[in-house]
Amino acid sequence: MAKTISYFQDKVVLVTGASSGIGEELALQLARSGAKVALAARRKDRLEGLAQTIAQSGGVPPLTLECDVTRDGDLERAVAAGVAKWGKLDVAIANAGFGVTGPLKKLSLDGYQRQFETNVFGVLRTIYAALPELEKTHGNLAIIGSVSGWVSSAGASPYSMSKFAVRALANAITQELKGDGIKVTLISPGFVISEIRQVDNQGKLRAMSEATKPHPLAMKTEPAVYDMLRAIARGKREQIITLHGKFFVQLDRFFPWVTRALAERISARRDKT
Repeated sequence: MAKTISYFQDKVVLVTGASSGIGEELALQLARSGAKVALAARRKDRLEGLAQTIAQSGGVPPLTLECDVTRDGDLERAVAAGVAKWGKLDVAIANAGFGVTGPLKKLSLDGYQRQFETNVFGVLRTIYAALPELEKTHGNLAIIGSVSGWVSSAGASPYSMSKFAVRALANAITQELKGDGIKVTLISPGFVISEIRQVDNQGKLRAMSEATKPHPLAMKTEPAVYDMLRAIARGKREQIITLHGKFFVQLDRFFPWVTRALAERISARRDKT
Protein backbone atom coordinates (compact mmCIF):
# COMPACT_ATOMS: atom_id res chain seq x y z
CA MET A 1 0.00 0.00 0.00
CA ALA A 2 2.80 2.42 0.88
CA LYS A 3 4.41 2.00 -2.55
CA THR A 4 1.13 2.77 -4.31
CA ILE A 5 0.56 5.89 -2.21
CA SER A 6 4.10 7.17 -2.68
CA TYR A 7 3.96 6.63 -6.44
CA PHE A 8 1.17 9.17 -6.88
CA GLN A 9 2.58 11.75 -4.44
CA ASP A 10 2.69 15.14 -6.23
CA LYS A 11 1.73 13.61 -9.56
CA VAL A 12 -0.82 15.41 -11.74
CA VAL A 13 -3.59 13.03 -12.75
CA LEU A 14 -6.48 13.51 -15.18
CA VAL A 15 -9.55 11.32 -14.54
CA THR A 16 -12.44 11.30 -17.00
CA GLY A 17 -15.89 10.19 -15.90
CA ALA A 18 -14.99 11.34 -12.39
CA SER A 19 -18.45 12.32 -11.14
CA SER A 20 -19.51 8.90 -9.82
CA GLY A 21 -18.63 5.27 -9.28
CA ILE A 22 -15.13 4.16 -10.19
CA GLY A 23 -14.12 7.65 -11.34
CA GLU A 24 -15.21 9.24 -8.08
CA GLU A 25 -13.37 6.65 -6.00
CA LEU A 26 -10.26 7.07 -8.16
CA ALA A 27 -10.34 10.80 -7.39
CA LEU A 28 -10.72 10.22 -3.64
CA GLN A 29 -7.92 7.67 -3.39
CA LEU A 30 -5.57 9.66 -5.61
CA ALA A 31 -6.16 12.77 -3.49
CA ARG A 32 -5.40 10.79 -0.32
CA SER A 33 -2.17 9.66 -1.99
CA GLY A 34 -1.10 13.28 -2.45
CA ALA A 35 -1.88 13.57 -6.14
CA LYS A 36 -3.15 16.72 -7.83
CA VAL A 37 -6.26 15.63 -9.67
CA ALA A 38 -8.06 17.16 -12.63
CA LEU A 39 -11.60 15.82 -12.60
CA ALA A 40 -13.49 15.74 -15.90
CA ALA A 41 -17.15 14.78 -16.39
CA ARG A 42 -20.42 16.11 -17.76
CA ARG A 43 -22.02 16.74 -14.34
CA LYS A 44 -20.18 19.77 -13.01
CA ASP A 45 -22.34 19.94 -9.87
CA ARG A 46 -21.28 16.42 -8.87
CA LEU A 47 -17.64 17.28 -9.52
CA GLU A 48 -17.83 20.38 -7.35
CA GLY A 49 -19.30 18.35 -4.49
CA LEU A 50 -16.50 15.81 -4.86
CA ALA A 51 -13.90 18.59 -4.94
CA GLN A 52 -15.29 19.99 -1.70
CA THR A 53 -15.06 16.57 -0.05
CA ILE A 54 -11.42 16.21 -1.14
CA ALA A 55 -10.49 19.69 0.07
CA GLN A 56 -12.19 19.16 3.44
CA SER A 57 -10.29 15.91 3.94
CA GLY A 58 -6.96 17.69 3.48
CA GLY A 59 -6.22 16.81 -0.12
CA VAL A 60 -4.99 19.27 -2.73
CA PRO A 61 -8.12 21.07 -4.00
CA PRO A 62 -8.79 19.45 -7.39
CA LEU A 63 -9.55 21.10 -10.69
CA THR A 64 -13.12 20.44 -11.86
CA LEU A 65 -13.75 20.45 -15.58
CA GLU A 66 -17.10 20.11 -17.32
CA CYS A 67 -16.20 17.75 -20.13
CA ASP A 68 -17.97 15.45 -22.56
CA VAL A 69 -15.66 12.88 -24.12
CA THR A 70 -17.91 12.70 -27.20
CA ARG A 71 -17.24 16.38 -28.04
CA ASP A 72 -14.18 17.39 -30.01
CA GLY A 73 -12.00 19.85 -28.10
CA ASP A 74 -13.27 19.15 -24.58
CA LEU A 75 -10.37 16.87 -23.66
CA GLU A 76 -7.77 19.25 -25.10
CA ARG A 77 -9.22 22.03 -22.96
CA ALA A 78 -9.20 19.79 -19.88
CA VAL A 79 -5.56 18.83 -20.35
CA ALA A 80 -4.58 22.44 -21.04
CA ALA A 81 -6.34 23.60 -17.86
CA GLY A 82 -4.49 21.03 -15.75
CA VAL A 83 -1.13 21.92 -17.27
CA ALA A 84 -1.82 25.63 -16.83
CA LYS A 85 -2.55 25.05 -13.13
CA TRP A 86 0.15 22.52 -12.23
CA GLY A 87 2.64 22.67 -15.10
CA LYS A 88 2.51 19.05 -16.22
CA LEU A 89 0.47 15.87 -16.65
CA ASP A 90 1.82 12.59 -15.25
CA VAL A 91 -1.13 10.22 -15.48
CA ALA A 92 -4.25 10.12 -17.64
CA ILE A 93 -7.04 7.69 -16.74
CA ALA A 94 -9.62 7.21 -19.50
CA ASN A 95 -12.52 6.08 -17.34
CA ALA A 96 -15.63 7.68 -18.89
CA GLY A 97 -18.07 5.15 -20.31
CA PHE A 98 -21.52 3.59 -20.10
CA GLY A 99 -23.38 0.54 -21.38
CA VAL A 100 -25.90 0.19 -24.21
CA THR A 101 -27.77 -3.07 -23.66
CA GLY A 102 -30.61 -5.01 -25.23
CA PRO A 103 -31.13 -7.75 -27.82
CA LEU A 104 -29.93 -7.09 -31.35
CA LYS A 105 -33.46 -6.95 -32.80
CA LYS A 106 -34.52 -4.22 -30.38
CA LEU A 107 -31.44 -2.06 -30.97
CA SER A 108 -30.44 0.06 -33.96
CA LEU A 109 -27.26 1.37 -35.54
CA ASP A 110 -27.77 4.57 -33.57
CA GLY A 111 -27.35 2.69 -30.29
CA TYR A 112 -24.14 1.03 -31.44
CA GLN A 113 -22.77 4.33 -32.72
CA ARG A 114 -23.61 6.07 -29.45
CA GLN A 115 -21.85 3.31 -27.54
CA PHE A 116 -18.68 3.56 -29.61
CA GLU A 117 -18.69 7.35 -29.53
CA THR A 118 -18.27 7.30 -25.75
CA ASN A 119 -16.49 4.03 -24.97
CA VAL A 120 -14.08 3.92 -27.91
CA PHE A 121 -13.73 7.34 -29.51
CA GLY A 122 -13.99 8.98 -26.08
CA VAL A 123 -10.96 6.94 -25.03
CA LEU A 124 -9.14 7.95 -28.21
CA ARG A 125 -9.94 11.62 -27.65
CA THR A 126 -8.51 11.31 -24.14
CA ILE A 127 -5.35 9.64 -25.43
CA TYR A 128 -4.72 12.15 -28.21
CA ALA A 129 -5.27 15.09 -25.86
CA ALA A 130 -2.99 13.70 -23.13
CA LEU A 131 -0.25 12.19 -25.29
CA PRO A 132 1.94 15.29 -25.84
CA GLU A 133 2.11 15.96 -22.10
CA LEU A 134 2.63 12.30 -21.14
CA GLU A 135 5.57 12.16 -23.54
CA LYS A 136 7.20 15.01 -21.61
CA THR A 137 6.81 13.30 -18.23
CA HIS A 138 7.23 9.68 -19.42
CA GLY A 139 3.93 9.16 -17.67
CA ASN A 140 1.15 6.61 -17.38
CA LEU A 141 -1.89 6.05 -19.54
CA ALA A 142 -4.61 3.93 -17.96
CA ILE A 143 -7.63 2.73 -19.93
CA ILE A 144 -10.68 1.36 -18.16
CA GLY A 145 -11.88 -1.60 -20.18
CA SER A 146 -13.96 -4.50 -18.89
CA VAL A 147 -14.10 -8.26 -18.54
CA SER A 148 -16.77 -7.80 -21.25
CA GLY A 149 -13.82 -7.10 -23.53
CA TRP A 150 -12.83 -10.74 -23.02
CA VAL A 151 -16.19 -12.46 -22.66
CA SER A 152 -19.21 -11.19 -24.59
CA SER A 153 -22.72 -11.84 -23.35
CA ALA A 154 -26.16 -11.98 -24.93
CA GLY A 155 -28.11 -8.77 -24.54
CA ALA A 156 -25.02 -6.58 -24.30
CA SER A 157 -23.44 -6.73 -27.76
CA PRO A 158 -22.80 -2.95 -28.09
CA TYR A 159 -21.03 -2.79 -24.74
CA SER A 160 -18.99 -5.95 -25.35
CA MET A 161 -18.01 -4.78 -28.83
CA SER A 162 -16.80 -1.45 -27.46
CA LYS A 163 -14.73 -3.11 -24.74
CA PHE A 164 -13.22 -5.65 -27.17
CA ALA A 165 -12.20 -2.65 -29.29
CA VAL A 166 -10.67 -0.88 -26.30
CA ARG A 167 -8.66 -4.00 -25.39
CA ALA A 168 -7.40 -4.26 -28.96
CA LEU A 169 -6.43 -0.59 -28.86
CA ALA A 170 -4.55 -0.99 -25.58
CA ASN A 171 -2.71 -4.08 -26.82
CA ALA A 172 -1.63 -2.28 -29.99
CA ILE A 173 -0.45 0.99 -28.48
CA THR A 174 1.37 -0.47 -25.47
CA GLN A 175 4.39 -1.31 -27.62
CA GLU A 176 4.03 1.80 -29.76
CA LEU A 177 4.21 4.14 -26.78
CA LYS A 178 6.86 2.21 -24.88
CA GLY A 179 9.57 3.95 -26.90
CA ASP A 180 8.24 7.30 -25.67
CA GLY A 181 8.53 6.15 -22.07
CA ILE A 182 4.75 5.95 -21.61
CA LYS A 183 3.40 2.99 -19.65
CA VAL A 184 -0.04 1.79 -20.79
CA THR A 185 -2.24 -0.14 -18.36
CA LEU A 186 -5.54 -1.70 -19.37
CA ILE A 187 -7.88 -2.13 -16.40
CA SER A 188 -10.51 -4.82 -17.00
CA PRO A 189 -13.04 -4.90 -14.15
CA GLY A 190 -15.77 -7.43 -13.65
CA PHE A 191 -18.84 -6.25 -11.76
CA VAL A 192 -17.92 -3.34 -9.48
CA ILE A 193 -20.42 -1.26 -7.52
CA SER A 194 -21.14 1.91 -9.51
CA GLU A 195 -23.99 3.72 -11.24
CA ILE A 196 -23.47 2.01 -14.61
CA ARG A 197 -26.66 -0.08 -14.36
CA GLN A 198 -28.62 3.09 -13.59
CA VAL A 199 -27.56 4.72 -16.85
CA ASP A 200 -29.93 4.05 -19.76
CA ASN A 201 -29.08 3.49 -23.42
CA GLN A 202 -29.16 7.25 -24.00
CA GLY A 203 -26.53 7.83 -21.31
CA LYS A 204 -29.04 9.32 -18.85
CA LEU A 205 -29.27 8.43 -15.17
CA ARG A 206 -32.36 6.48 -14.09
CA ALA A 207 -33.87 6.14 -10.63
CA MET A 208 -32.74 3.18 -8.53
CA SER A 209 -34.90 0.06 -8.93
CA GLU A 210 -34.52 -3.69 -8.70
CA ALA A 211 -33.35 -3.74 -12.34
CA THR A 212 -30.71 -1.06 -11.81
CA LYS A 213 -29.20 -2.28 -8.55
CA PRO A 214 -25.55 -3.40 -8.69
CA HIS A 215 -25.04 -7.00 -9.75
CA PRO A 216 -25.05 -9.46 -6.82
CA LEU A 217 -21.42 -10.37 -7.60
CA ALA A 218 -20.32 -6.73 -7.65
CA MET A 219 -17.12 -5.95 -5.77
CA LYS A 220 -17.04 -2.96 -3.43
CA THR A 221 -15.70 0.12 -5.18
CA GLU A 222 -12.94 1.02 -2.73
CA PRO A 223 -10.88 -2.21 -2.88
CA ALA A 224 -11.48 -2.51 -6.63
CA VAL A 225 -10.10 0.98 -7.24
CA TYR A 226 -7.13 0.36 -4.97
CA ASP A 227 -6.25 -2.68 -7.12
CA MET A 228 -6.52 -0.46 -10.20
CA LEU A 229 -4.17 2.18 -8.80
CA ARG A 230 -1.70 -0.45 -7.69
CA ALA A 231 -1.63 -1.86 -11.24
CA ILE A 232 -1.02 1.62 -12.68
CA ALA A 233 1.74 2.34 -10.16
CA ARG A 234 3.45 -0.93 -11.09
CA GLY A 235 3.12 -0.23 -14.81
CA LYS A 236 1.25 -3.49 -15.42
CA ARG A 237 0.12 -4.12 -18.96
CA GLU A 238 -3.33 -5.34 -17.89
CA GLN A 239 -5.09 -5.94 -14.59
CA ILE A 240 -8.32 -7.93 -14.38
CA ILE A 241 -10.29 -6.77 -11.35
CA THR A 242 -12.55 -9.03 -9.24
CA LEU A 243 -12.19 -12.78 -8.65
CA HIS A 244 -15.25 -13.58 -10.75
CA GLY A 245 -13.80 -11.52 -13.59
CA LYS A 246 -10.55 -13.48 -13.50
CA PHE A 247 -12.51 -16.74 -13.41
CA PHE A 248 -14.61 -15.90 -16.48
CA VAL A 249 -11.59 -14.69 -18.47
CA GLN A 250 -9.70 -17.90 -17.74
CA LEU A 251 -12.79 -19.97 -18.47
CA ASP A 252 -13.25 -18.32 -21.86
CA ARG A 253 -9.55 -18.58 -22.66
CA PHE A 254 -9.21 -22.31 -21.99
CA PHE A 255 -12.80 -23.62 -22.19
CA PRO A 256 -14.63 -21.31 -24.62
CA TRP A 257 -17.34 -23.88 -25.30
CA VAL A 258 -18.39 -23.61 -21.64
CA THR A 259 -18.90 -19.84 -21.82
CA ARG A 260 -20.79 -20.24 -25.10
CA ALA A 261 -23.09 -22.79 -23.49
CA LEU A 262 -23.69 -20.46 -20.54
CA ALA A 263 -24.44 -17.58 -22.91
CA GLU A 264 -26.95 -19.71 -24.82
CA ARG A 265 -28.70 -20.69 -21.59
CA ILE A 266 -28.92 -17.08 -20.43
CA SER A 267 -30.22 -15.97 -23.84
CA ALA A 268 -32.88 -18.68 -23.85
CA ARG A 269 -34.00 -17.66 -20.37
CA ARG A 270 -34.29 -14.01 -21.46
CA ASP A 271 -36.33 -14.97 -24.52
CA LYS A 272 -38.94 -16.60 -22.25
CA THR A 273 -39.37 -13.49 -20.08
